[in-house]
Amino acid sequence: MAAGRARRLLGSLWIALLLGQPDPAGAAARSGSQSLLTGSLVRTFTPFYFLVEPMDVLSVRGASVIMNCSAYCETSPKIEWKKDGTFLNLVSDDRRQLLPDGSLLINSVVHSKHNKPDEGYYQCVATVESLGTIVSRTAKLTVAGLPRFTSQPESSSVYKGNSAILNCEVNVDLAPFVRWEQDRQPVFLDDRVFKLPSGALIISNATDLDGGLYRCIIESGGTPKYSDEAELKIIPDPEVPQNLMFVRQPSSLTKVSGQSAVFPCVAVGFPTPYVRWTRNEEELTTEGYERFLLLAGGSLEISDVTEEDVGTYTCIAENGNETIEAQAELTVQVPPEFLKRPANIYAHESMDIVFECEVTGKPTPTVKWVKNGDMVIPSDYFKIVKEHNLQVLGLVKSDEGFYQCIAENDVGNAQAGAQLIILDLAPATTGPLPSAPRDVVATLVSTRFIRLTWRTPVSDPQGDNLTYSIFYTKEGINRERIENTSRAGETQVTIQNLMPETVYVFRVVAQNKHGPGESSVPLKVATQPEVQLPGPAPNIRAYASSPTSVTVTWETPLSGNGEIQNYKLYYMEKGQDTEQDVDVGGLSYTINGLKKYTEYSFRVVAYNKHGPGVSTQDVVVRTLSDVPSAPPQNLTLEVRNSKSIMLHWQPPPAGTHSGQITGYKIRYRKVSRKSDVTESIGGTQLFQLIEGLERGTEYSFRVAALTVNGTGPATDWISAETFESDLDETRVPEVPSSLHVRPLVTSIVVSWTPPENQNIVVRGYAIGYGIGSPHAQTIKVDYKQRYYTIENLDPSSHYVITLKAFNNVGEGIPLYESAVTRPHSDTSEVDLFVINAPYTPVPDPSPMMPPVGVQASILSHDTIRITWADNSLPKNQKITDARYYTVRWKTNIPANTKYKTANATTLSYLVTGLKPNTLYEFSVMVTKGRRSSTWSMTAHGTTFELVPTSPPKDVTVVSKEGKPRTIIVNWQPPSEANGKITGYIIYYSTDVNAEIHDWVIEPVVGNRLTHQIQELTLDTPYYFKIQARNSKGMGPMSEAVQFRTPKAESSDKMPNDQASGSAGKGSRPVDVGPDYKPPLGGSNSPHGSPTSPLDSNMLLVIIVSVGVITIVIVVIVAVFCTRRTTSHQKKKRAACKSVNGSHKYKGNSKDVKPPDLWIHHERLELKPIDKSPDPNPIMTDTPIPRNSQDITPVDNSMDSNIHQRRNSYRGHESEDSMSTLAGRRGMRPKMMMPFDSQPPQQSVRNTPSTDTMPASSSQTCADHQDPESTTGSYLANAQEEDSAQNLPTAHVRPSHPLKSFAVPAVPPAGSTYDPALPSTPLLTQQAPNHPVHSVKTASIGTLGRTRPPMPVVVPSAPDVQETTRMLEDSESNYEPDELTKEMAHLEGLMKDLNAITTA
Repeated sequence: MAAGRARRLLGSLWIALLLGQPDPAGAAARSGSQSLLTGSLVRTFTPFYFLVEPMDVLSVRGASVIMNCSAYCETSPKIEWKKDGTFLNLVSDDRRQLLPDGSLLINSVVHSKHNKPDEGYYQCVATVESLGTIVSRTAKLTVAGLPRFTSQPESSSVYKGNSAILNCEVNVDLAPFVRWEQDRQPVFLDDRVFKLPSGALIISNATDLDGGLYRCIIESGGTPKYSDEAELKIIPDPEVPQNLMFVRQPSSLTKVSGQSAVFPCVAVGFPTPYVRWTRNEEELTTEGYERFLLLAGGSLEISDVTEEDVGTYTCIAENGNETIEAQAELTVQVPPEFLKRPANIYAHESMDIVFECEVTGKPTPTVKWVKNGDMVIPSDYFKIVKEHNLQVLGLVKSDEGFYQCIAENDVGNAQAGAQLIILDLAPATTGPLPSAPRDVVATLVSTRFIRLTWRTPVSDPQGDNLTYSIFYTKEGINRERIENTSRAGETQVTIQNLMPETVYVFRVVAQNKHGPGESSVPLKVATQPEVQLPGPAPNIRAYASSPTSVTVTWETPLSGNGEIQNYKLYYMEKGQDTEQDVDVGGLSYTINGLKKYTEYSFRVVAYNKHGPGVSTQDVVVRTLSDVPSAPPQNLTLEVRNSKSIMLHWQPPPAGTHSGQITGYKIRYRKVSRKSDVTESIGGTQLFQLIEGLERGTEYSFRVAALTVNGTGPATDWISAETFESDLDETRVPEVPSSLHVRPLVTSIVVSWTPPENQNIVVRGYAIGYGIGSPHAQTIKVDYKQRYYTIENLDPSSHYVITLKAFNNVGEGIPLYESAVTRPHSDTSEVDLFVINAPYTPVPDPSPMMPPVGVQASILSHDTIRITWADNSLPKNQKITDARYYTVRWKTNIPANTKYKTANATTLSYLVTGLKPNTLYEFSVMVTKGRRSSTWSMTAHGTTFELVPTSPPKDVTVVSKEGKPRTIIVNWQPPSEANGKITGYIIYYSTDVNAEIHDWVIEPVVGNRLTHQIQELTLDTPYYFKIQARNSKGMGPMSEAVQFRTPKAESSDKMPNDQASGSAGKGSRPVDVGPDYKPPLGGSNSPHGSPTSPLDSNMLLVIIVSVGVITIVIVVIVAVFCTRRTTSHQKKKRAACKSVNGSHKYKGNSKDVKPPDLWIHHERLELKPIDKSPDPNPIMTDTPIPRNSQDITPVDNSMDSNIHQRRNSYRGHESEDSMSTLAGRRGMRPKMMMPFDSQPPQQSVRNTPSTDTMPASSSQTCADHQDPESTTGSYLANAQEEDSAQNLPTAHVRPSHPLKSFAVPAVPPAGSTYDPALPSTPLLTQQAPNHPVHSVKTASIGTLGRTRPPMPVVVPSAPDVQETTRMLEDSESNYEPDELTKEMAHLEGLMKDLNAITTA
């Protein structure tokens, strides 16, 4: 039967696919989905719902009650009623009967103390045969109890115009049935006289007519019940004021939304009080608000309350003499409301479905499900998921019907339903169906999942177009569930969410375009039993028992699963990543040796014989505080005047506070009287001005930090002497003693010295400047400053500058100076030095010596210690006076950062709070009294690296063009890398909620910002995260970025669907460069799908064939050239010259005529040996006079022989030598090629680089030239280098490497290439956006003068600082006869080469 049902299901599935309908399983959760109708016997949803549902009713004994109910359906439904969950038998009931519309009539409600047959919860049930059943919401019938008074009115008196209240408290049920009488006549209620919901009567603004006898009556359908009578007296106003008092205060209320709330507030006194209200301490305005009504006497009524009305309401009564207040809280409850109702669902047997139901309410509602009127009990196949949704697994025909979601809380309930239709399946189309899959086996069995594999059916051995459905169920259960393979041809599947130690039955069915085939033989597999480990220890608690210890307690796990052998207590300081543990035998433990006033987290794991169990949740506790364990840091004294000294300090070092610093205690004394100590306790500020001191007296100071536990250790005593006399501020300052200006291009550096008369107070300096007039702009600076740079000026402009000192009296006499800013073209290095050296003060007339020997010692990623020496101190460097030092520091990244400063009284200072892996510069100045030094020489230090503290940013994912199974991940480095990024790790998974150790990882080197991932599954969402690492460790992960692979492998599916996630921008596919390597594991994808073996074999054959042919051709050419050049070896040896100039040539320049080296060529071209991206390289005229002829080329075939006896910087004549790194980055350093020529007029065009061979000898040899070709060789001398070193070279066309005939000089013996040597680029043309590096070269000196070398742009590896050696700049001077002799040798070589090539 199960096999037949599966075959019908699969038949429907393939018909739906054939007709272009979506997969039924995917559509099952959508309301009214039509995708399952294709190939099925069509049935439509039947409208069946309640028109009217019963509502809560309050009745009295003996009255008649109607509980309304009406249901709609095309077929008239049968209506029944339940009371308290049990069906009522209305046929033989005399008092209760069913009305025609379905309502329930209860005649003469019965209610007594011991018999309450009618009170309870009622529910209407509607049923349609062969369709289903629905139930209504439940309604409560409440019967008011017997009349009784909890309090009765009492006689009272009230001043005329005041308010009176008469109590009549009854049970809540009867409050609506209370009415009042005055002198046995009914009281008519209005705005002045009204009744509270509790039944009490309030009379406001009492008059003489309100006096009399009052009583309240309960009329609940039976005999009225009267209260005692009470007399209300109205007395005239008193002549003296009476105290205000409340006779009725508001009380807190809980109301259901939509109800009305009344806060009574009755106050009496004389004068008559006025009452107003506030809500949440804000004035409540009742005017203009219909829902808020201020009743007579001051009570507040809120109609139709909502959740926005919740809060604290305050009644304020005042009469001009005094004010009194009373408060009450309003709480609003909300009945359940549906945010999402269940939707009708079409489904087939064996499918899984989910009915969604989302509700809200206050208190939070509980949800239960009903199927055809019966409660759904959760089981293995009926599950409540996501709190409120109902999941039904493995549908069977009997699951069809109406499902209702019923939500309920304390103030109401509601229901919403939906219909489930199980479709009947149509037969499959005609055609051959697949046979049963073979060899179904369980290859992996765990506790909660099983992996099945099988072989293709006999009828279709290839099986590429077959899909498979796996049916499984628990043994003995007739509910089968279905799992489909993800793509065609896949012959394995993993079934998850199984139960441990349970037997399951599996069978597999293959299907083709005609439909499902035969089922495999059922396979029984039992899941593994789950290891019985302990559960978490309950009630873990931790409390600090001292500043250095914490006690942790817990209880025995509820599910120990055997004897608990021991516990392991883990603890960790908050903010750290290293967890410590200790073994414990009992249920408590005290950990000692902790840091004071520090937060720690604790957790406990129980162990039994099987191993560790489930960990508890972390509990966090802070150790107790204590007195600080270290004194404050960097205490400095600054004498302000003759009577005050300013103290500055910094808190104790981090980790020594031992609590919250609550203040600082300052103790000071005269040095001459050490016993007389004064104490001053300040707040948490880090400075204090001590005033009231004596003139010209030396004082000692010390500071200690305070916590709630007491005072910590104090600093050492530090002394300072007050001034003998105060400076004069009764007049303006005198003129500054000097003013200096230094004009730059767009700025002027202004420096000055203070007025000679330093007995007058100077508060600051005013700098005025402008073109032709100093009054255009004015800038004021501090009195300590001696330097300022006026920015944003116009070049080549005449500025007038004025400087005035000022104090509180006014500005002094100005000092004038003028300057002309430099033109744009003037960029002197001295100017750059001035710009980069801010705040270089001109010293006072008698300045102090600046500190010397400033050193920066790096201690950590954020701390550097600065030390220095002071030459104005004795040799022992002991400070005995009141001087102090100012340390300043900054970093140049970004360029506009400002200096930070701090004061110190010792010869060192600890700078903290720095950024990791950042270069800082430091300088120090000393101040003593009114004298200060200039800033010292700067010291530099780079903080240590730290793990990255931010993730890689701008993560984007795109699919590769033409390869939908390949994606490209792009990203940018972290904003806070905190060091050189050495690598990245890409995590990706199809489940964003999976544990991180279950994600697939791809490592990437640190200089890459893009990566390819291949062989992904089509039409599948993937999630990607990236993590950066440096030498210190791994940084945080980026947010997950989602990307869905394309649906089909077709050329029109391009990577247009950009990944979604944190990188919300579009991005184009990035070429990963020629050096891209696939992920580890060869060509296999992470999912184990290998690439086509046919493609791999064909590619291998092509590569091998090309390589063999190339090698054969090279060998033949080399042998031919070697044999042809044997007869010319002696001439070539004679032509070889020692480049160190060890011998001279005799003769005169007039004896031998220089040969014409420029044969048949007027153009010279430089081009690297690779496949240049420029198909039409630019030919550049060589600007050399015709006193020498064009250079002729030498054939490449000669190089193999010549290379054995000389050293030439030349590149491989093969594309295989291309540096992928240099090729990718396109770095183009400059290289100077010496030619005996005039200075170049035009630079030579160049293209991306090739790596070159290292030099292997120390001599060069000039070769003969072929007059029919164009080439040259750059001949140079070098020391032997490692084969990994790649030196720059210049090339022409791939077949002709260019060589120069210049002979550069050799470096001195024993010298090496110094990569740190500076280089002066003489050629500025370069590839755009690529750094260009330069190398100095030697040039040939002729007739006693040095001609400039010809510049040629050549490529090189990118990291010139480390990999490119720089040639030392040297010169070789040749006499004219030597040059002539040299040219003669070259001419002979050229003739020999010409004879060889023409033979």
